[in-house]
Amino acid sequence: MSAADRFTATYLIETPLDPRKVAEIMAGEQSSGTFTRVAGETDELRDRTRAVVISVEDLDSAAEPSLPNAWLARKGVEGPWRRARITLSFPVDNVGPNLPTLASIVAGNLFDLGEVTGLRLESMALPVAYRRLFPLPTRGIAGTRRATGVMDGPMIGSIIKPNVGLRPFETAELVGRLCAAGLDFIKDDEISADPVHAPLAQRVPAVMAAVRRHQDRTGKAVMVAFNITAETDQMRRHAELVEREGGTCVMVSLNWCGFSAVETLRRSTSLALHGHRNGFGALSRHPLLGIGFQAYQTLWRLAGVDHMHVHGLQGKFAQEDGEVVTSARDCVTPLADGIDDRVLPAFSSGQWAGTAQPTWDAIGHDDLLFMAGGGILAHPGGPAAGVASIRQAWAAVAAGVPLSEAAKSHDELAQALAFFGKSGG
Repeated sequence: MSAADRFTATYLIETPLDPRKVAEIMAGEQSSGTFTRVAGETDELRDRTRAVVISVEDLDSAAEPSLPNAWLARKGVEGPWRRARITLSFPVDNVGPNLPTLASIVAGNLFDLGEVTGLRLESMALPVAYRRLFPLPTRGIAGTRRATGVMDGPMIGSIIKPNVGLRPFETAELVGRLCAAGLDFIKDDEISADPVHAPLAQRVPAVMAAVRRHQDRTGKAVMVAFNITAETDQMRRHAELVEREGGTCVMVSLNWCGFSAVETLRRSTSLALHGHRNGFGALSRHPLLGIGFQAYQTLWRLAGVDHMHVHGLQGKFAQEDGEVVTSARDCVTPLADGIDDRVLPAFSSGQWAGTAQPTWDAIGHDDLLFMAGGGILAHPGGPAAGVASIRQAWAAVAAGVPLSEAAKSHDELAQALAFFGKSGG
């Protein structure tokens, strides 16, 4: 079986046993094997369907296990607790174009194996032919630029605040003000989907009326990501409503809707799918448990999302800047050679004009969505000045001009640097 017929997954494991033995157990458990050979498990079947170990890289060891393990405790197995990086190769034909099953193979019962006290899926690599079995983004980076009319530089966005509580007409009024402030993108908060006080059936028409009025006045089409997170059929109906009202984007809380629901939604609409990753911390924050972002975004890109949240540099969440940077790079790296399936990295959380410089320095491009809540709405000159300060900051860093220098000729940027307490330059 050639490499074109197989995909690979790389893991970080911790175990008191021989990592090579554990790697073989992992390969068997997630393909044709179990803890013992069974009837019908012929050599031919194993050759055709078994996962194989590609590599085992020994790392460090620890005096204490990262996670509890009753299986090892019953057997009286003690440390040291050896760590290793393992790469497994799986036959594509074991899965086919079945995303939930793919996820269960690379990230299923492995987390419960008795032989490990830590296991983390770090990355995946797919052959070209297999990638082509899944949908591509309908909008992605280029399509989002066309929809917003922003062909150069970052797309600047904000989030509707307060998170919840605004009625439909109040939400529409705020969206109108944000459009007038010069934004390219506006989104619902992830905790506000279809509340009783602002149901989507009323909120979408009200908001889109404000968006159309702004477009009629200025020619600018602002993209609004309506949070339609719900049961699958409800999401499809909400997406249809957004399309009827002339909208271009919907937002989904990926982890709580699931692969099947998002795949169904993708097949049902050509709207941009803004993938919100809330809950990802539960999957990723422990260094020896869960799923790293490269593998996580690979699975969700196979579902057909167009935008992926990566948090933000120097932001309010727990992730280190290095993780944010690698996440953004993952989004703009094709999953297979010759296929443009890049998705738009969405930066958010604590972003403002001053974080433009470290973002540019780290990733070196502006194919991104740069979202700021307080960095726009709390600007002392008002939302329009907040948007202007961010645009001024990005123009400066792209030109190689320190923000402190650019602020001398841009009042909005100068106010932002003074008010938010960092020079950024």
